[in-house]
Amino acid sequence: MKKTLLAAALLAGFAGAASAQSSVTLYGIVDGGLRYNNVSYSNGSGASNFGLAYGQQSGNRFGLKGVEDIGGGNKATFVLENGFDLGNGTMGNSSRIFGRAAWMGVENNSWGYVRIGRQLNFATEYVGLPVDPFGTGFGQLNMGTAFGAVNTDRISNAIKYQTPNMSGFQAGIGYSFATGNTALYTADANGNGKTGASGTGYNFSSSNNSRQLTLGAKYANGPFYAAASWDKLYADNGGPLGRNATISSWNLAGTYDFKVVKLALGYGQTRDGAILGQGTGVTGASSIAQRLGSSGDLVFAPAVGTNSYIVGLTVPVNPVSRVMLSWNMLTPNTNMQDAYNAANQSAYNIAYTYDFTKRTNLYALFGYMNNVGTVDTAKSTLIGLGMRHQF
Repeated sequence: MKKTLLAAALLAGFAGAASAQSSVTLYGIVDGGLRYNNVSYSNGSGASNFGLAYGQQSGNRFGLKGVEDIGGGNKATFVLENGFDLGNGTMGNSSRIFGRAAWMGVENNSWGYVRIGRQLNFATEYVGLPVDPFGTGFGQLNMGTAFGAVNTDRISNAIKYQTPNMSGFQAGIGYSFATGNTALYTADANGNGKTGASGTGYNFSSSNNSRQLTLGAKYANGPFYAAASWDKLYADNGGPLGRNATISSWNLAGTYDFKVVKLALGYGQTRDGAILGQGTGVTGASSIAQRLGSSGDLVFAPAVGTNSYIVGLTVPVNPVSRVMLSWNMLTPNTNMQDAYNAANQSAYNIAYTYDFTKRTNLYALFGYMNNVGTVDTAKSTLIGLGMRHQF
């Protein structure tokens, strides 16, 4: 009997030592509340709605993340993250079971990390999330309404490398062999109408998929943060624009924390199309796609070119509450103005959050956008209230 108890104790000790080298964590966010949204046009048409809303501050999700020490300072890591509709329990992200993230990798403090799978581009990771006062959340309030490449751009079949932290500096490069994002093309050289193409296929036939190169660099030193990103997207060779159809987008942005207020500034350019990302959260008028007459994650259009601007503030009211404000603008270039009679899109945003605990907060938001999707006289007003819990 004593030998049995001793063996059991030893086994328990070994199991504890093994588990100390690895871990798997369940995490997630549930976010729900009320929302009023009104979209109007000068001709009197438009739409308005009021009711329950979900994922206003942060998209509803649950996920698994794991890490295991594999020796030599190396760690095997993974993240599997699902997005869902809190109102009816259905899956989000085009019904992908892990549509928000699905990757595995190896990392080391000395040389950085390598990851493969479905991931964020570096524009979102380096520019959008750290710079935007709204953290690319809050629907139409986030900077992604003007900066498409930072609008939670998820790319499938991607390999990414990031350097280690070198005195506050880091950089990364990634390439997607098939983005998994639906593409929309304007009329081809023969004058044929708009044609939709899907980038969800792969089967190692890379030239027949929409592909993406993503680059980024960032530097953090005390209250100062700065970042730059560049994305190049390639149409599938079977598309109506052929192998020469590409979209390019670059962004520069940064923040400075004065303690009493945190200032955010950013500028970017996108040429030969648009990257729509997660969408704006505007009912009936979804960013550039509204201008082109359809919707899609990628819009390949030689006549479409935009410049993006943001000024943002985060004001801590006290240790448990803060106010976020921003102004952003999306301006069409001359080609887009001539082709689509496009107008400057401008947005004015404010939100307030109050932390009940480190995991649960209350929020209220207000946003007004003029010339939504560069459509002249299209306006959107958004008012929301809700609660978010992180676990």
